Amino acid sequence: MEAESKNIVRKIIHIDMDAFYAAVEQRDYPEYRGKPLVVGGSPEGRGVVATASYEARKFGIKSAMTSKKAQQLCPYAIFVRPRFDAYKEVSRRIREIFSRYTDLIEPLSLDEAYLDVTEDKLNIGSAITIAEQIKQAIKDELNLTASAGVSINKFTAKIASDMNKPDGLTFIGPSKMEKFMEKLPVEKFFGVGKVTAEKMKRQGLHTGLDLKNQTEQRLMQLFGKSGRFFYNIVRGIDHRPVQPHQEIKSISAEDTFSYDLDKGEELDEWLIQIAKSAFKRLQHYQIYGRTLTLKIKFEDFKQITRSISFPTPINELEQVLDTSKMLLANTDLDGKKVRLLGISFSNFGEIRVRDRFDGYQQTLFPEMR
Repeated sequence: MEAESKNIVRKIIHIDMDAFYAAVEQRDYPEYRGKPLVVGGSPEGRGVVATASYEARKFGIKSAMTSKKAQQLCPYAIFVRPRFDAYKEVSRRIREIFSRYTDLIEPLSLDEAYLDVTEDKLNIGSAITIAEQIKQAIKDELNLTASAGVSINKFTAKIASDMNKPDGLTFIGPSKMEKFMEKLPVEKFFGVGKVTAEKMKRQGLHTGLDLKNQTEQRLMQLFGKSGRFFYNIVRGIDHRPVQPHQEIKSISAEDTFSYDLDKGEELDEWLIQIAKSAFKRLQHYQIYGRTLTLKIKFEDFKQITRSISFPTPINELEQVLDTSKMLLANTDLDGKKVRLLGISFSNFGEIRVRDRFDGYQQTLFPEMR
């Protein structure tokens, strides 16, 4: 059955709402329209940016940026508190639109999802037509715009949805898949963060073609299990199915170093980068666990973990950095060199968790952003 499923040519759509939080605010409050709007944080420099309008993005303001930095980039930016109840309600209505076409919907967050329309409910047959209809319905019924990527697998569909934002639709078909992947810069590969991209470039790997020219064994030596994924994806191979109602058990980030580390300063520098990557993923899903685990793999491939749990969710970058550094500092490395560091979050608790964000209380929804 598994082999048979791998031979199916799927029709996958990735829908990504455009500047979702900010777009909802600008829709509901006309005075924000056409202005640089920042959702999350404050002009006093507290908290972080949840999202920014396209007017604010022109100044370089991005999600997960500190509000202090955002305010420096655009002193007259408007800061507003997130209204997660409003965003969740809009997201529910977006899901209703999706469900007209398929039940195979995998939400990644409040504002994005994968849809498998290989067999759609309305027998339309064309994934491009379905994506066009979904985009139009979102525009007509919710007065918001979405971008769509259409392809034969999840990886390429997600990349495609980001290519012509806002309000874009990009199709990458089987005949163009490998050529597209070969030209793609490594930092554009979904799942390749800043640290991994820098490591790739140090190895002379700048594009998908560079990755394609490596053996699977070599990529796994450099990047662990992710190496096999890179080996396959540059060839357009991604058999991951769209998984409705997927429960998130943990969120993590890790890196295997190009050479084993033994200097405290180098370990600290890498730990900071990995902690930032892991925290960014938390923000992407808007779920905050109570347990942080530090993973250390030594030069002899032996592995240890160190964990700490808190009574309330870990929801600030500073807490992640301080906790990670503390766990590393209190771990006896016994003179061994370190091959890999990783940070993971777990113990997400109930579906609805009370969380602290930006100096005030709000409700977060782990199943979506």
